[in-house]
Amino acid sequence: MTTAKDLFIIAMDPQTDRSVGQGDLSLALAGAELIDLIGAQAVALDGDSIVPGQQPALDDRQLGEASAALVRQVPYEQVEDWLWRRGRDLAAAYQAALEADGQLARGRSGRSLFGAERLEVVDSPARRQALGRREADEPVLAALAAVVGIPGGPSGEQPSLDDEAVTTVLAFVNDAVMELEAVRQRRSIEKAAFANVWRGP
Repeated sequence: MTTAKDLFIIAMDPQTDRSVGQGDLSLALAGAELIDLIGAQAVALDGDSIVPGQQPALDDRQLGEASAALVRQVPYEQVEDWLWRRGRDLAAAYQAALEADGQLARGRSGRSLFGAERLEVVDSPARRQALGRREADEPVLAALAAVVGIPGGPSGEQPSLDDEAVTTVLAFVNDAVMELEAVRQRRSIEKAAFANVWRGP
């Protein structure tokens, strides 16, 4: 399993106290993919530019799709642009993929990020691995989970990271999620103001 899939499973797990927004999760999933590509030496960062490297055989379909989506000519794509481009509807794509793989099932006790229809995470080695990483406060997963509002593991401490490229990606994910929240708040204010105009004094 990849970091992105582990993050999705954690976000869907009933043990997660807080509902995670689809847009926030999509941005974090794009960041998780980029971090895994860095780990696989498929990309490196030059400042905030994503420089493609070798194309290793990736045994995960979604990660392979992420690798295929990389901009491979100069000027290379910046991390921020990647998050918004790759992250578009990415949570829905992961839901469909995990459902097709039998990791998610229709049920009564689960919840969906995308409306009233209920989904639950199937008890499987993949779920146990994801929850195990969370319980162990695995730094990258813990940092991504924190960005989308999922509480940390038992220690409750901020994860420490010693990889500059990973830290850079996480900072951009955090900024993107904050920007998305600012857009939501602005739209909410505009909608309320518009409603007040029609309501009158």
